[in-house]
Amino acid sequence: MFKKQFVKAKNLLIWGQEKLTKKQFIFLSSVLIGIISAFAVIFLKAFAHWVYSFATYINGTLKLSFINSILPVIGILLTVFVVKRVLGGTLEKGTSQILYIVARKASIIPKKQMYAQIITSSLTVGLGGSAGLESPIVITGAAFGSNFAQQFKLSYQERTLLIGCGVAAGIAAAFNAPIAGVLFAIEVLLVDVTISAFTPIMIAAATGTLVSTIVLNENILLTFREKQTFDYHNIPFYVLMGLFTGFIAVFYARKFLKTEHYFAHLKFGIYKKALIGACILGLMIFIFPTLFGEGYESIKTLADKEPGKLLENTLFGDYADNSWVLLAFVGFSMMLKAFASGITLGSGGNGGNFAPSLFLGSYAGYFFSKFLNLTGLTDLPVSNFTLVGMAGILSGLFHAPLTAIFLIAEITGGYDLMIPLMIVASVSFAVSKRFEKHSLDVKNLAKKGNVFTGNKDTNILCTLEIEDLVKKDYLTIATSQNLENVADLLAHSDQVIFGVVNGENDLQGLVYFNDIREVIFDNIKAENILVKDIMVQPVQTADLFDSMQTVMNKFEKSNKAFLPVLKNGKYYGFITKSDVLESYRNRLKSMIFE
Repeated sequence: MFKKQFVKAKNLLIWGQEKLTKKQFIFLSSVLIGIISAFAVIFLKAFAHWVYSFATYINGTLKLSFINSILPVIGILLTVFVVKRVLGGTLEKGTSQILYIVARKASIIPKKQMYAQIITSSLTVGLGGSAGLESPIVITGAAFGSNFAQQFKLSYQERTLLIGCGVAAGIAAAFNAPIAGVLFAIEVLLVDVTISAFTPIMIAAATGTLVSTIVLNENILLTFREKQTFDYHNIPFYVLMGLFTGFIAVFYARKFLKTEHYFAHLKFGIYKKALIGACILGLMIFIFPTLFGEGYESIKTLADKEPGKLLENTLFGDYADNSWVLLAFVGFSMMLKAFASGITLGSGGNGGNFAPSLFLGSYAGYFFSKFLNLTGLTDLPVSNFTLVGMAGILSGLFHAPLTAIFLIAEITGGYDLMIPLMIVASVSFAVSKRFEKHSLDVKNLAKKGNVFTGNKDTNILCTLEIEDLVKKDYLTIATSQNLENVADLLAHSDQVIFGVVNGENDLQGLVYFNDIREVIFDNIKAENILVKDIMVQPVQTADLFDSMQTVMNKFEKSNKAFLPVLKNGKYYGFITKSDVLESYRNRLKSMIFE
């Protein structure tokens, strides 16, 4: 039945594609992707909220505080099982995969990502894993956008645009924040987009927000309505807050990556590794229950007028009225979040860093302002700093200050905090950028040239593959041959360069036609001159797995029009600068958003 309805809908869209202009069809597509992304949000958020409520009820009614520690263990083990048995043993995590696919895979996302992220993240985060659902949400939306475009044979730039629509709709629906959704898609994903591409992205974000607002209970989302007014006398403290969150963001990024890498590379079976990591996480959650799940409920509690509720049903419940104990609890929770998230993902769970960044930011804002207040140095509005702290960490961690500013402005229901948000987000971004050139998601990809950055030339070059440009049919010669043999080869080819190889296909040197032009056609000289006597060593060689940016740098350093290409140290072929530039021009034409 479902399959029949799907076929009817597809046929209707095919008819629509024929009748509508290209721009109109993109607008229609953005609406559909916005709706699909919103329902992914609704399912994940509702499930995570239900589990949190269930765990809270069990803990409060039956006094089984260990339930919070058991659920994440179950969730991570189930996630590993699903990945192993249902998803073929592999699952790409994090929004970095979208960046990689846009840059290196022509914006073609595998079909399984339309459901894999929903299943695995609901098990991991929904059952208490210390990560976020936003990353799986945007990957799901992006996957629907990419596969929708593939179904209707849309171009690369149109596929990329619909991926952006899925990302924007996911973020917008998750927070009821359409502006933040649009900015996140532009700042983090489509770093090289024209103004005309904004319209479908805005349509998708607005659609996602509308569906989420109608269907999803507002209490499930991260929203705030209680806040104090902005006092310009506190501007110096907001500047300090920006510095503080900038350094905390750098700390989180480094510790998270190190922890995730450590657990991901443990020499154990996948189930044993998952059990070890999940048990460590469970112990951390037992001591600090605020590390359970996304942490949005604890953020709301912290921004509320009774933050002491955080200590209820914990080992520190007897000190709920002690401000210093609460401050220490918040501080330890803040510092441990990086390790908790790293363990969750490294041991086999699935999730993202968007929610952890907001958790960390709210705790950092509370810790900073409450500490100064307790020392008697000043009297800061703690709830305001709790809110703007989220913008500071989000900006520093993802290098997306505009997204951070407008997201917090939207979820607080107004723009009264716009000035402190701008101060904290920009200062934090500057600090983080000083110590970390790339954002958390981009860092590893940028090192390998596998992601778009703010450099347009680099972005286009990274979409080119050496394998597609290398000429493998060039004739080669041996060191023992003479120039007479080379002359015979020249008579049957138009090559101007020859690779000199041995019997094992190791590159020994190069012979340029221009270097032997004067003697090649002198039969007496050509017969007596061996290749090994006139060959030259290459100034630079390219590896088949080099990025195209690296190859272009080698062209510049060598000042040559040809580069020999090696594969696993063996001669593979030649790549020419003219071919690279021609491919660059063609790709530039295809990537322009109209």
